[in-house]
This record gives sequence, C-alpha cells and structure tokens, in this order.
Amino acid sequence: MHPMVKPALRRGWRDLGTVQFGMTPAHALTLGPMDAATGGLLDLLNGTRGLPLLRAEARRLDLPDGRVDALVDRLARAGLVDDARGGGQAADALRGKTEVLRRLRPDLASLSLTTTEPGGALARLAARRALRVRVRGAGRVGAVLAAVLAGAGVGEVEVLDEGRVRPEDVAPGGLPAESVGEPRRTAAAAAVRRAAPDRPPRRAHSPGSGAAEPGLSLVILAPRDEVAVHAPDPRAAEPLLASGTPHLYAGVVEGTGVVGPLVLPGETACAGCLHENRTDRDPAWPRLLAQWRSGGPRHAGACDLALATAVAGLAAAHALAFLDGASPSGTGARWEASLPGLTWHARPLWPHPACRCGAAERAGKKAEAEHTPTRGLSRATMAVQRPSTERAREAGAARPTGTWRAHV
Repeated sequence: MHPMVKPALRRGWRDLGTVQFGMTPAHALTLGPMDAATGGLLDLLNGTRGLPLLRAEARRLDLPDGRVDALVDRLARAGLVDDARGGGQAADALRGKTEVLRRLRPDLASLSLTTTEPGGALARLAARRALRVRVRGAGRVGAVLAAVLAGAGVGEVEVLDEGRVRPEDVAPGGLPAESVGEPRRTAAAAAVRRAAPDRPPRRAHSPGSGAAEPGLSLVILAPRDEVAVHAPDPRAAEPLLASGTPHLYAGVVEGTGVVGPLVLPGETACAGCLHENRTDRDPAWPRLLAQWRSGGPRHAGACDLALATAVAGLAAAHALAFLDGASPSGTGARWEASLPGLTWHARPLWPHPACRCGAAERAGKKAEAEHTPTRGLSRATMAVQRPSTERAREAGAARPTGTWRAHV
C-alpha cells in the first residue's frame, strides 16, 4: 500500500494541535490533538512511499513504533486516505493511459470523496469504462446528457433517435449548429466522440438470447416530445422491464425540468405505476392524456436552453451515481424544477398494485418480512447493504472520543 491523504480535501490547521481535512460540511473532518512530529507525517502521505519506507521515516523522526500504521489506519477508517497503487488490475490498466487520466482527474478526485476504501476511486473510474449506456432521444437534453456521460468516463454511450437535426435541437455540449440537417443519431454519436475521444473502442454486440436490451447497464429515456416527458408511455418501457434493464427518465415539459424516476425493474415504481397513481388522484387523467397524445403537430415546445442543460447535468449525475453503485435520490421519485423559480423538489412515486411491473407485490412482501419477528435472528432488513452515508456515520461513531471530531 502507498497511502496518500486524499488531495481533493484541502487541509488547514484550526489551532496548533488540530488539523481539518476538507472545507464543506459534507466531507470536512478534524483530527486532534496532534503533535508536530505526527503532523509532519501527513506531508509524507503523498502516495510516493510504501509503508516500510514510511516506517523508516518515522524512526528518523524519533516517533514510536506503530505510529505510522496507527495514523494510516485511522485516516483510512475515516475515509481520508487513498492508495496510490490500489484498485486492482483494471485500475492498473487505467494508470497506463496517461492522457485519459489527465482528462478525468477532476472526476477521480470527486470519486475519492464518495469512496471510503483506499484505491476505490480509481477502481470505480476504471469500472465505468466497461459499462454500456443507451440514451433514447437526441434533443437539447438527450444529446448533452450522452456527451456528459461519455466525458465522465462511461466506456460506451449509444444514442438512439429518428429524423434529422433541426435548429431547435442545437445546444452547447450537444448537437452543434453545423449538424443541422444530419441524422440525429449520427450527429449525437459525433458529439459523444468529441466529449471522449479516448474512450475504449466500441464492442460488437450479438443478438444474444432474446433480451430486449442485452448488455446494457442503464437506459435513459430523454424524449423530445413534451407529452412523453410529462406522461411516459408504459408500453415504451415494457422491453426494459422484461429484460430487467434499469432505466431513468429525463426531459423538459412546458418550462419544467424533470429527472426521474430511476426504475429498477420489479423493485421500484415504473411509468405504469406513475400512470395508475395519477389516475387514482384524477379520474380525468386518462381522458386528458388521450387528447394530448392524439394532438397534431405543433410548434417547438417550451424547452429553455439553460433548464435543459441543468436537467441533462442532474440526470447524468443520477446516472453516474447509480452506475458507481450508489442509490441516488431519483429512485422512487421524480425531481422537478420550473421556471422562473428553479427550486428542485422531489415528488415521491410509489409502486401501484394495479401495475404489472411487480414492484408493489415485492414491496408488500418486504414490508411483511420486516414486521415478522424471527427466533433469535435479525429481521430481513438487516441483510440489506446500507447506503454509503450510513456506513460513514458508523465509521465516525467508531472513532476514539477526543481524537476524531466531525466538523460541520
């Protein structure tokens, strides 16, 4: 192990014996009391030395045996230390791609803040390069979103759409003005290549066993049609539900940006659940929806460029969090923000028993298991892996009193 204090966290001394790592409440921690000699060790934890060399440096500073190991262990338990040579074989391969790492250095730094295990940040970044994501829709939201995902290190990003680029599809970071008249799919693929010219070569895909979306880690539905954004058609997602493919909705409708829900087939609410819940609240909903869907061609929808870009960014962030193994807040909710206030708020979305996706039945069985005591055994919920934020709180609780203090 070559320990390195995470460089993404700025360091400062609160007093002569207390050092603070990080500035923001989400990640800032303080360490103390600390003597000057131990404080000097922090400067040596820069990833250029292994533990044996660090121990030798500690002896030269007349520090007690075990001081280095204890410091590294406590830093690691607090999520403040990385391993400059950790992460496994995929991370080692990525280290050999100097130009890729230079471009993705900010993304790697960000991952280090949400990854507690040493070497985990580079491992996650390397894992992104093996993922395949499909974006349905190449308008102001979809094309930008696809480019962001590719630029953030996702190895294969496909964009599907029909027709040719129109002037209203053009957006910075997405489809350029010179692509007007080109097939949307072709222009979007070019935007993805520009965002990540160093991405892995595209893999050939065979038909497989009949699953609708083989090999896909995530599908993002970003339609250009306002009705499809406001009321996603459950039929369009049936192949995704059948193949168990996670999918995320995003778009802009009448000056309102929408991100979510992130659908985990059979586990969380889907577009069908959204339709059934709306029908329960408003009996006129099916009648209105039929009229909206049957309406003839109309002028370009109200899709503010800045709002569309914000939606693309938020949707990409939710997608990356999911692909990296986290549980983003878009699961089981639709995030919405409307002009001109732009206050984001989440609308919870619950599985509906009338929907054929099966999420409601699964949720019912889970609730029953949680409320059924077993003889001397933990309840079913205890086996569920907790979110990283809860694990971080547990690590904080294990710190010796008077040594580690969370700084808010």
